[in-house]
Amino acid sequence: MKKILTIAALLLSTGMCMSQQVASRAKAMRMMNFSREEYQIKDIKVYTDTMTVYSLSRYVIYPLGEWSSVEQYITDNQLHWYRDIGYRNYYDSMEVSVNRLRRTDDSYVDMYYSIWTKQVEILGGYIADSEVELVNGLHVGMSKDDVFKVFFKKYPKSYTADVTVLKVVSGANEVAEIYTFRGQKLKHIKFETAYKYY
Repeated sequence: MKKILTIAALLLSTGMCMSQQVASRAKAMRMMNFSREEYQIKDIKVYTDTMTVYSLSRYVIYPLGEWSSVEQYITDNQLHWYRDIGYRNYYDSMEVSVNRLRRTDDSYVDMYYSIWTKQVEILGGYIADSEVELVNGLHVGMSKDDVFKVFFKKYPKSYTADVTVLKVVSGANEVAEIYTFRGQKLKHIKFETAYKYY
């Protein structure tokens, strides 16, 4: 009898898990219909409290804008940044000059100038300062609803109710913007990259 109950419980939990996956996939497919064309969203995945959006837009790679030098970014955004310059090892033991721009609240962005793209590339970062604004107008302190409205024309509010993390990932999966919410507000933004070249 115990064996039958164990098997029944296992089948029930497996069935519930599979139905949650189907529901998450259906939700993601429906959200695709509401996506804004300029972000060229090709896929959406929902897993527990995280929604991952795969985009082919250049915005994902250049959320702070496209700049030909770090100095140009610092001058144009008119915020006070503390600047540290150092070197990091990259693919095949190359060393590249990396600029870390810091704010007083531990917000930072790591950047380098790429000889291939002739532009400043982001290597990583953490933004908790509401004064730092991304090219599309996103900044810390915005409501969750306003953040989602940047990427989607409209959507059922119930689809984002449980989402506490929104990841917007580039098509090649090399750059990710991670928006973390606390309650109904955007708490911080992270940039993560997996560049293997200079």
